[in-house]
Amino acid sequence: MGLLVNIDNGGTLTDICVADGPNIYRTKTLTTPFDLSKCFFDGLVKVSREIYGQEDIVGLLSSTDHIRYSTTQGTNALVERKGPRLGLLTSGNLDAEALRSPADHGALFDALVGARIARVAVDQPPNALAAELTQAVNRLASAGANRIIVAHGGSDCAEVEKRLKSVLLRKFPQHLLGAVPILYSHEVVEDRNDARRSWTAVLNAFLHPAMERFLYNAEHKLRSNKSGNPLLIFRNDGHSARVAKTIAIKTYSSGPRGGMEGARAMAEHFGFEHLVSVDIGGTTTDICEVDGGQVREDRHGRVEGIEVSFPLPNVVSVGVGGSSIIRVEDGAIRIGPESVGSEPGPACFGLGGTAATITDAFLLTGLLDPASYFGGELSIDVERARKAIRTHIADPLGIDEITAASRMEAAWAQTVAEGICSFTEITPQTTLAAFGGAGPMVICKVAEAAGVRRVVIPGLAAVFSAFGLGFSDIAHQYEARLSRAADIPEALDRLMARARRGMYAEGFALEDCDIARSVCIHQERGEQVLPYADDLPASKLGDNFTLRLDVSKAMPQPRMTGSFGAGDSVADGRDTRKLLAAGQWDAVPVYRVEDQRGGALAEGPAVLEEKFFTARIEPGWTITFSENRDVLLTRDGA
Repeated sequence: MGLLVNIDNGGTLTDICVADGPNIYRTKTLTTPFDLSKCFFDGLVKVSREIYGQEDIVGLLSSTDHIRYSTTQGTNALVERKGPRLGLLTSGNLDAEALRSPADHGALFDALVGARIARVAVDQPPNALAAELTQAVNRLASAGANRIIVAHGGSDCAEVEKRLKSVLLRKFPQHLLGAVPILYSHEVVEDRNDARRSWTAVLNAFLHPAMERFLYNAEHKLRSNKSGNPLLIFRNDGHSARVAKTIAIKTYSSGPRGGMEGARAMAEHFGFEHLVSVDIGGTTTDICEVDGGQVREDRHGRVEGIEVSFPLPNVVSVGVGGSSIIRVEDGAIRIGPESVGSEPGPACFGLGGTAATITDAFLLTGLLDPASYFGGELSIDVERARKAIRTHIADPLGIDEITAASRMEAAWAQTVAEGICSFTEITPQTTLAAFGGAGPMVICKVAEAAGVRRVVIPGLAAVFSAFGLGFSDIAHQYEARLSRAADIPEALDRLMARARRGMYAEGFALEDCDIARSVCIHQERGEQVLPYADDLPASKLGDNFTLRLDVSKAMPQPRMTGSFGAGDSVADGRDTRKLLAAGQWDAVPVYRVEDQRGGALAEGPAVLEEKFFTARIEPGWTITFSENRDVLLTRDGA
């Protein structure tokens, strides 16, 4: 088996994780938002040095079986409202007000679509319809729309939109230069909820251009560097697919889903009944849950509070990260949600940043060591951190810089803990999984504030979301909305034909794939999903149901290994570090994670350090190392 390469592109850092059988190589590089292909290939070059001892990207790619990739590009574009100007053309019983309701949807609608709205009556002679459609599209284009979504309201949505498409293709041939792309809601998803389907199409249209430009550019560069396999896009449903087989909205929140898949594998391996993952990057803290071995997700996910037609992981994102801007407002410390990102970065990076961040506070209180931070590859400056904290926190509060840094840390940990407690119920079975570059930092303080007595820090914590991408297969779902059981055989044949074409495009024969059939019965009180069998009674289906085929091809995946053992040896802590804790400086042992044996024990207070993460362990916590460098933290009595 060849190499398995996973890349998770975040707002501040891009993580790369390569599995070569049992050996895992990982690295990080600063995200380059002006050109994401730069950090993509910078990361590949860096990891090739880790593997071969020298830069050899051609050798790396020629030895690679699969590259899985997730990105926050689409998510960030939506947050920052950076995307195409959309136009909306409606018909039937759907109008723009249906998408503006409830009231909190109006702001996003105005940002994406605004006044670029047109409506046509479809029940009119063909020539009159063609004339009205032409005028509507010309008005939208003149108003500045550079992508237009057509959405019809009613049970005949698909057939009406197909009729409108045939007219518009004649009037506005899409092969001509300058043609405005016209998209149809039924081609994105089959959903009889008109507003939900239309919003899904609108969001997909907004996210599409930025994703398309970068991903096809990355694929072209991979081919030019002798990559023999297509780039696989990790999606927010936990599966992967080729760029050409992935719609843009499926990339929304795909990075957090990678962490969820890693957490699910970890929960299964170690037997954690209720695992709450806390993924803290540079900009946000993403909190997810694995309960009874299942990733928590919503059948109809929400994007900025708006329900869409696809399932999405149930993730709460708190605007707290290693690069979140910390300031004083009305005499109190406020955290985020604004972030300095990787450019200019925290003040201590020395790249032009002047705002105070928690990274600056951790440096000032001794947790971070300038000599070992980021594997020694990134220089950090304590005096720049001190100046930022003095200017933005200490002087406004009338306190010294060290006290200010301590208060910043307390506010930061409390904000993360509040996010956890608002997301899920804490029980005696709850374990926190801390990962991301900033996840382990003060996780004991976070756990104490949340009432959790057990924490696990993966040995690959700093790149754990990238590692989690590897637990995905290539998969697609095919659906047909039906109203009569008698139509199932014909619909099933159509779905099988689509599945055969789709998997062939992925490079696999349908006969080599796993196929699961199910039926979703739509009722007033909700939806009921049942496995489909030929003998399923027609009376059970009713007159409103969806036939589904889930088709997947198993892909090579990494294996979780190791155990925490009986704890029969003492951990090796050769160095000490002077830390500020509870208002006092104290020299505590430093445990290098990679130097520890499986089953080794240690007690807090202490510092855990690995190439790309650092953690302060508080008094009263016991540290147990696995042979795979995973770390279990338990509080007195747990």
